[in-house]
Amino acid sequence: MSYFIIIRGPAGVGKTLVGKKLATNLSGECIHIDKVLHESGLDYIVGEKWVSEKNFFKVNQIISQHVKKQLQKGKIIVLEGNFYHQSQIKDLLEKIPNKFFAFTLKAHLKECVNRDTKRKGIGKERIKDVFRLVSAFDYGVLINTSKKTPAEIVKEIMSYLPKPE
Repeated sequence: MSYFIIIRGPAGVGKTLVGKKLATNLSGECIHIDKVLHESGLDYIVGEKWVSEKNFFKVNQIISQHVKKQLQKGKIIVLEGNFYHQSQIKDLLEKIPNKFFAFTLKAHLKECVNRDTKRKGIGKERIKDVFRLVSAFDYGVLINTSKKTPAEIVKEIMSYLPKPE
């Protein structure tokens, strides 16, 4: 059974690591929305607090054909990103009308800021900005990541997915 998974949450919550591990466990593919934004020249503009809704729609257009082809082949696709515009999710679901599961990873702002300092991060102010945007709405199953390892988070997500055939 093929389907795609949306992993959303604020910067520093662990989306990338969880997305990679989840894709590996499912023998699927993980697409990192931030990477597509960057490679397409659609990411942050100096002086702006966040990526525009229009640029996320462009990313949806860029990835949708690839995702549909992989789903037709029976693959499972994990899409991980902030998804801080509800309209981005709606647009994505219109472009890829396949079965999907969505999860919002949650943690305290302080924890996200702390995690960001331990990597090549985006900085405290941008973490706060993205946190506010992502926290404005919940979508899908909520997963509290506080005091959990990526493996524990993946195991929890897996409990909501269909069992392999």
